[in-house]
Amino acid sequence: MTAQVTPSARRTSRAATALLVVATVLAGTLSPLQSLVNGELGTTIDDGNSAAVISFGSGLVIVVLLVSARPVTRRQARDLPRLIRSGGLGWWNYLAGLCGAAVVLSEGVTVGVLGVAVFQITLISGLVISGVICDRVGIGGVAKQPISFARLAGAVLAVGATVLVVAPGMHVAGGVALAVLPFAAGLLAGWQPAGNAAVAQATGSMLVSVGFNFLVGFVVLLAGLAVRLSLGIGHFALPATWWLYTGGALGLLSIGFMALLVRGLGLLLLGLASVAGQLVGSLALDAISPSLGEPVHLVTVIGTVIALVAAGTAMLPSRTSEPEGKP
Repeated sequence: MTAQVTPSARRTSRAATALLVVATVLAGTLSPLQSLVNGELGTTIDDGNSAAVISFGSGLVIVVLLVSARPVTRRQARDLPRLIRSGGLGWWNYLAGLCGAAVVLSEGVTVGVLGVAVFQITLISGLVISGVICDRVGIGGVAKQPISFARLAGAVLAVGATVLVVAPGMHVAGGVALAVLPFAAGLLAGWQPAGNAAVAQATGSMLVSVGFNFLVGFVVLLAGLAVRLSLGIGHFALPATWWLYTGGALGLLSIGFMALLVRGLGLLLLGLASVAGQLVGSLALDAISPSLGEPVHLVTVIGTVIALVAAGTAMLPSRTSEPEGKP
């Protein structure tokens, strides 16, 4: 017999959901805060690549300490090389850290010029388009999602939001070219959760997967910096300001909160609330710290709304899905 849900229970459930949505919006502001920190770091030491190395390195140290703290995660981490050699999991899944490296690198290079809001809008727009493509191909899911009118409209709106917010910075030398970096990083990062999830399933630990993600990104960024330093075109310095080292910790907090909140909200509400937090938080941070990047234009506010609508539209599930393996 199906249990009856009382009005009181429904009100309690709605209240709990509302609180989780608010918590997710607040957690979503960690992403633009990380962009602000990494952007300021890149501006302070005058090298976006070095800023990305410091950010990824600080995150790697924290996650290594967390993995080392428990015997089970230490064992799962030790098993990872064997899993890689066995070839049981597609090698591309182990490269998800490259996506995170691209995002952090673009933060260090572009936020100081574009500002946090424009950076986040172009990044999210890339993520929206990447999500539509990944769902169509069937990456990270059991069934392929057809490109419905709503999803196509979301992708078009995302492109429109990017063009709109970049327009005021077209007078800045290289401004448009800089905006391409976070957009391209967003296109790559749309696949990153699928790669991390695959590694987590193979190892039995999301924490180990995140740690390997940080390790891959750090090694690649460090190798790039080493090459640039050897050619005399790079610069490395450690800033004196303590909070400039918190980028990695903010990234880990964001990952952890989203992993906890998704259990109570589901992917759709989580995605919408986190995007809202990212966009609104970006505008707030740019208003609070106008010295970093471009001032907040009216078109930036309008672009924020369009980007949020684009994300919400693209997240609408298709009425039908195709079984995996069919074109």
